[in-house]
Amino acid sequence: MNQGKYVFSQLMSFVSHNDFNDCVKRYNGDYKTKHFSCWNQFLCMAFGQLTQRESLSDTMLCLTINPKKLYHLGIGEKIVKSTLSKANENRDYRIYQDFALLLIENAKQLYRSDSNIEVDLKNNVFALDATVVHLCLSLFNWAHFRQQQAAIKIHTLLDLKTSIPNFIQITNASVHEVNILEIIALEPGSFYVMDRGYLDTKRLYRIHLAKAFFIIRAKRNTKFKRVASRSVNKSDGVMCDQMVKFVSFYPSRDYPEKLRRIKYIDKATGKRFVFLTNNDKLTTLQIASLYKDRWKIELFFKWIKQHLKIKSYWGHSPNAVKTQIWIAIAVYTIVAIIKKKLNLTHSMYEILQILSTNIFDKTPLNELFSNNDYQDVKELNSNQLILF
Repeated sequence: MNQGKYVFSQLMSFVSHNDFNDCVKRYNGDYKTKHFSCWNQFLCMAFGQLTQRESLSDTMLCLTINPKKLYHLGIGEKIVKSTLSKANENRDYRIYQDFALLLIENAKQLYRSDSNIEVDLKNNVFALDATVVHLCLSLFNWAHFRQQQAAIKIHTLLDLKTSIPNFIQITNASVHEVNILEIIALEPGSFYVMDRGYLDTKRLYRIHLAKAFFIIRAKRNTKFKRVASRSVNKSDGVMCDQMVKFVSFYPSRDYPEKLRRIKYIDKATGKRFVFLTNNDKLTTLQIASLYKDRWKIELFFKWIKQHLKIKSYWGHSPNAVKTQIWIAIAVYTIVAIIKKKLNLTHSMYEILQILSTNIFDKTPLNELFSNNDYQDVKELNSNQLILF
């Protein structure tokens, strides 16, 4: 596999150049481009992500002090900061969005037999949530949020079995999370696990009509009429398992069917939960376990914020911000792909650290990881998701 290639070039060889070119052609990305193509732009930005550069200037400095290596990295001739900056501002971010989504599909195929949840289910299980990324209002006034703030939201539908995002949407922070339920392509038979911020009866009924299942926490002021009750074992922490209907006018109009209400007390924390679901086959403890797995999406957000560059931006326009986020997601997915294809036992964090410190090395990837016993004890022992 390795013919004296740099580690960076070996990593990029796992990417289909034809797939990337298809995305470029779809949006005419290389129109009137002579030297610095969309592929060159992607390589520069991916290099910055992998080497954990703090800014565009930092990335360009690292590249320009190694001018003789640029050709072998696939970037070509020496470039200047303004060229990369203009490309981020002007080239359609959807090129990198579509490419990242293609990579996600490839990763899903590789991880399709994996399952990181306790409940043994053939159905797909997704967690839906959003994270807010705060911005400087004076630089990102297009992302105005509240009185003195600017921010964007990254809405994500995470496959809980594989920890791979199935859907991502980037919006202004003023867009409420529940609106995303209208644009997600629902899969019949799949489970959608959500926090109570997504409790909207009309949108939940859309999931029900799609023959999919939802698990969501009830709000305190939600009113129900009990239709039937099932026997429960209170020693397991299950206080009740009921079939209910909404009482209030609008909820009962928008969701006219019965649904299941489960009250559960977590023995470890003593915290009370009230779950609503349209699934009547799973046990109460399985419902509680699936909701507990929803926490993985919170850890996913924490992980990408800590280890990918999506909190400090290398451009100020909406296009530049979205370009950087989608390329960061693409890099994350490429690393997940090589982890699976090379059967690596390292955590994602360890792989990123090894790549970042050996990016100009010519050691074959298999040898690089087999000869490196690096472990970051803090990362492995902290309360974070060890993805993949």
